[in-house]
Amino acid sequence: MAKTKTAIPGISFIKKLDTIREYKLEANGLRILLIPNASAPVAGCMVTYHVGSRNEAIGYTGATHMLEHLMFKGSKNFNKEKRSTIWHLLETKGALVNATTWFDRTNYYEVVPKEHLSLAIALEADRMRTARIREEDRQSEMTVVRNEFERGENEPMEALDKQLWAIAYQAHPYHHSTIGWRSDIEKVSIERLQQFYNDFYWPNNATVTIAGNFNEKEVLKLIAENFGVHPKAPHAFPDMYTQEPKQEGERRVIVKRTGANMVGIAHKIPDGNHPDIPALIVLDMVLSDGKTSRLYKALVDTAKVMDVTIYSYQLHDPGLFMTYATLTPGTLHELVEKRIKKVYAEVIEKGITARELAYAKRAVRVALGHRRDGIYATLSALNEDLATGVWERFVTLPQEINTVTVVDIKRVAKKYLVEDQSTVGWFVTTSH
Repeated sequence: MAKTKTAIPGISFIKKLDTIREYKLEANGLRILLIPNASAPVAGCMVTYHVGSRNEAIGYTGATHMLEHLMFKGSKNFNKEKRSTIWHLLETKGALVNATTWFDRTNYYEVVPKEHLSLAIALEADRMRTARIREEDRQSEMTVVRNEFERGENEPMEALDKQLWAIAYQAHPYHHSTIGWRSDIEKVSIERLQQFYNDFYWPNNATVTIAGNFNEKEVLKLIAENFGVHPKAPHAFPDMYTQEPKQEGERRVIVKRTGANMVGIAHKIPDGNHPDIPALIVLDMVLSDGKTSRLYKALVDTAKVMDVTIYSYQLHDPGLFMTYATLTPGTLHELVEKRIKKVYAEVIEKGITARELAYAKRAVRVALGHRRDGIYATLSALNEDLATGVWERFVTLPQEINTVTVVDIKRVAKKYLVEDQSTVGWFVTTSH
């Protein structure tokens, strides 16, 4: 796509889609997305790095998440010695500050009164290349992350979810959770984390998104001044080329711990930019959204489960369509598993009604509306589309949902909700 020079030296305009304008910092390849919204005197800055747990391997699982924690320990110009730590500077300004790690990306964000947006941009630019990644901080943050890991181990849903991913993926690094394995959390070296930082934290592997109430020309100037001091990476980014082999039969796992009994069923689905994704999103709603959904009527109305939920993961690489049910006391796992599969089979064999389709589309439209309900919601939703590789879907998905038909629903159910692409998990409570 052709680039157009702007009034800000060194920045090129790439394109506009809906209200979103894309730019590029020419010297180092940094992508910039601007989403104006003057409804409140607030603005947000999010830096998305295109690295997540899919870029990890045995020995340093959880490195992306651990590094996320260390990124708050200071940088060249923002540190405790200068009495200008990130938390202190921004929280005293009434800012929302945090970061998240996922399979395909890591993000850092601030939502601030608009007059403090320049501060958020400055500190994000500073820690992009001058973050302090030190052993003394690794030790303390390791304990924090390990405690987070242990809390997850005590939650039936999280424990079962971790095992389902581990069984569903044998080769691809989606095999391990973003928090990593306990031994790696405890033993990963500071040298490994520093190398990970130097491998991936560069302008040409990042996107800066600004949303809210701001002056476009001023913001572009701030980004050019602050991020423009960094060169592009002097190396090619390490490639994650491992592909998951074709699954050739149902896989099963049982987790025995204290907690509520659960059944989980996961099916392989394509990457987040595949044309079948809109139909799978609508299928999710048909099956699980509200008291009229098929799984609710089959399981909750009959008092077999307390709740049933579907998580449809649209990722950079092929993801999972996961159904979870929490059993009522005395209900057998076998019964719930069979009923879930029966609901799937009915959609595969008979399809859905036009009324179900219309309801599901309305539900999806409401959910998509929430993606723009506030500065952080907008940043977060766009960030997930960035992670899959095509941010434009943030804009185009509503229209794609509108075009889904009952024929599409039956087709994707038949294609993806099949036994040979499934992994079944039971969480079985123990008495101790």
